[in-house]
Amino acid sequence: MARPGHNVCSDLPVLADGAFGCAERVRVALANDLTLLQEGGLFQTNREPRGMLLRYSVLPGFGLTLGLALTWLSLIVLIPLSALAIHASGLGWSGFWHEVLTPRVLAAFQVSFTTALAAALINVVFGLLVAWVLVRYRFPGQKLVDALVDLPFALPTAVAGIALTSLYATNGWIGSILAEWGIRVAFTPLGIVVALTFIGLPFVVRTVEPVLQDLPPEEEEAALSLGASRWQTFTRVILPALTPALLTGFALAFARGLGEYGSVIFIAGNMPGISEIVPLLIIIKLEQFNYHGATAIGTLMLMLSFVLLLVINLLQAWMRARHVHH
Repeated sequence: MARPGHNVCSDLPVLADGAFGCAERVRVALANDLTLLQEGGLFQTNREPRGMLLRYSVLPGFGLTLGLALTWLSLIVLIPLSALAIHASGLGWSGFWHEVLTPRVLAAFQVSFTTALAAALINVVFGLLVAWVLVRYRFPGQKLVDALVDLPFALPTAVAGIALTSLYATNGWIGSILAEWGIRVAFTPLGIVVALTFIGLPFVVRTVEPVLQDLPPEEEEAALSLGASRWQTFTRVILPALTPALLTGFALAFARGLGEYGSVIFIAGNMPGISEIVPLLIIIKLEQFNYHGATAIGTLMLMLSFVLLLVINLLQAWMRARHVHH
């Protein structure tokens, strides 16, 4: 501790440049002492992760923001879903399985999951193609095409369903042409796939597009300089970098397809066992005042969707870690 009236600067080493004043000499001395403490392990500016905690941040407000985030998530997501499960538990296990294992319910689950899966896979292929064109090329009307990608977000789903039905019905513009080839779209499961593809395409495009924009061109140029063909460059350089984003877009499109209602009911035909989806069956149960049956079907849909999305997210994390490691 400095004595009263003692000049601290007199105890500090003189810097190489004598033009520096006392304040600058104090700053340099403190910086040197801090470096020595860090090298000795006595002081750390960043705390390493401990357990499940993330790296410490110097910015304040972590506790407050974490509490607000968990509270908001509980109010919007956890509490309503918990209420759904609690209401369904009133049936007991025997009553629950009796409600969800009927042939009509199983058929509705099969239609919902198969059509949502097919639409999500189609969107992965064509969503990547659309994102590629928007990022890698410049052409007249590009802004218009880019705006059209987001149209399913803004368009009411019921309006989309009516429009698609009028186009793909046997007397519609597209449906009449397909009918000559013996292909029926409207009022069949194929119509459901068309509707889910329409509403799910923006999820894949908007997920892949920023990743494609940030890809460094040096990797592609290096592959070409080493003699790789365009197909080899795409499959071995570009596609592995895009795979996590493609899985994210697939998961979003698949999840949206599972819960879609408005655009499907007009084009599906809603025939039990053929083109009836789970959301429509839940509405029918509610209209029949069978609330326990509706909550049981909703709970099973929730559990299956959660498991599938969890598997997809784990696969996405593994693919991202593998790409970073290589």
